[in-house]
Amino acid sequence: MSVVGTPTQTTMIEFLIGVDGGGSGTRVKLARRDGSLLAEGDSGPSGLLHGVARAWAAVEDAAARAFHAAGLDFPARTSVAIGLGLAGVHNKQWADSFVHGNPGYASVALASDATTTVLGAHGGAPGAIIALGTGSVGEILRADGSRQEVGGWGFPAGDEAGGAWIGLRAINHIQQVVDGRAPASAFAAAVIEACGGQRDAIQNWLAGANQTNYAQLARLVLQHADNPAAHAILSEAGRQVGLIGLALDATGTLPIALCGGLAEPLRPYLPADLSARIVAPQGDSAAGALRLIQQQLQE
Repeated sequence: MSVVGTPTQTTMIEFLIGVDGGGSGTRVKLARRDGSLLAEGDSGPSGLLHGVARAWAAVEDAAARAFHAAGLDFPARTSVAIGLGLAGVHNKQWADSFVHGNPGYASVALASDATTTVLGAHGGAPGAIIALGTGSVGEILRADGSRQEVGGWGFPAGDEAGGAWIGLRAINHIQQVVDGRAPASAFAAAVIEACGGQRDAIQNWLAGANQTNYAQLARLVLQHADNPAAHAILSEAGRQVGLIGLALDATGTLPIALCGGLAEPLRPYLPADLSARIVAPQGDSAAGALRLIQQQLQE
């Protein structure tokens, strides 16, 4: 899915910005109109689940940091075209609100973070990606130009093998430990401490936790991977990644790139047949977002 804002003054565009925005953070690449990279910037979450205003604020902050890193003042937005791959775009109301909230950029191209990730990973060529970060999603770009997305249903209902999904299972485990339904361990103690240290504090943590908070617990699961409970969570995550890969391309003919912060940590838990097909991504979602806005300007 993509939502595209029509450019109005393309001759005035001097800079391009590619945005990768998710539930844990925002990363941007800043380039000249010809695509030559200038700098990068980052900021807080810009997934649309957090709200349109917060998403634009994070994008603007990351863009300002990129211009600063390039030694440039933030120019008039009418000289900037921006492509974005954001989590939450599948909610049409959120996506439309985000585009209508454009603070003045000359051109806006909005797509899901899965679409920009596959564009970046294979340089626009056919291939598939499985993105593993706060959430998870797979997308394939076939030789005929058609696309298919697998997963990406969002936390907590979906996003299997994503950081928030892993964190949720860690929380389920410590609830059983606190109750005496499962044995105590260093793994459980670390998660319990991260969530407040005792039952009432954990319940308060749960009352205010969002997908970002859950995802932050994934690092504890990885740190205690030798613990049986943690290992079981990671093994199931690997199995779920395998199911995503199979649904994307059952023929096994196209390369698959693993992307996102959990891509490398989860590789040891992947099925052998999927591991054999993994290739290194050529670029990231922000690079794909640059390609997205370049395509719109060419059209």
